[in-house]
Amino acid sequence: MASLAGKTLFISGASRGIGLAIALRAARDGANIVVAAKSATPNPKLPGTIHTAAADIVAAGGQALAVQMDIREEAQVQAAVAQAVGHFGGIDIVVNNASAIWLAGTADTPMKRFDLMQQVNTRGTFLLTQTCLPHLRQADNPHVLMLAPPPNLDPKWFARHTAYTIAKYGMSLCVLGMSAEFAPLGIAVNALWPRTVIATAAIGMIDGVKAEHCRRPEIVADAAHGILVRPAREYTGHFAVDEDILREAGVVDLSVYAVQPGAPLLPDLFLD
Repeated sequence: MASLAGKTLFISGASRGIGLAIALRAARDGANIVVAAKSATPNPKLPGTIHTAAADIVAAGGQALAVQMDIREEAQVQAAVAQAVGHFGGIDIVVNNASAIWLAGTADTPMKRFDLMQQVNTRGTFLLTQTCLPHLRQADNPHVLMLAPPPNLDPKWFARHTAYTIAKYGMSLCVLGMSAEFAPLGIAVNALWPRTVIATAAIGMIDGVKAEHCRRPEIVADAAHGILVRPAREYTGHFAVDEDILREAGVVDLSVYAVQPGAPLLPDLFLD
């Protein structure tokens, strides 16, 4: 299987950034994309809405359903999944991309930020996967993909932003548990993380990071595609890195993904 043609992907946080890039890559195969995110109206600080994303997906060759959804709200997630199934007839792939970030130490992390990251990252990932599970069980070659890092308990990854690390590793721990739990069902659960910082709106949270030292979201999208076309029963429980997946697929020149080819690249968090 080298194509996602006809597959239905439910992608959280798909209105921009990495989520949208994954959607557009699948759309080029002719996939159906559920664009699930909060952004239904334009925001002067953030590009894109579920509606502009849906239009881009259709232009790329896919089918799209724009669904406004706050991943923190159980009823909204359940309604969004029901709407997706009603529209496309099922769900083959879940991409848990929605994430909240706050890179600050303990004293500088308001509890509302702590709660937001736990609700979006860990709880949201668990909730969306749980809600889609009955439909994944009916799918051919079902996949769940978390945009989450390999668990790394080196204290250096906690010292500067304990709250964010806890929330992000919560997504990683979902991969550990769910991949083992769902293996008898033939549902793959994997994680994907970028080797370098990706040029998205989130880089504004990282002091001193400029877009020219980043890669474009397309590198993560191409790596995600490489995972999602694999046989689910043969590839599960992995914490993949985008570069590694692409090199396995024979991609030699990664400079095409650089925002500014030749500029030094910044390594992403959580990878030694």
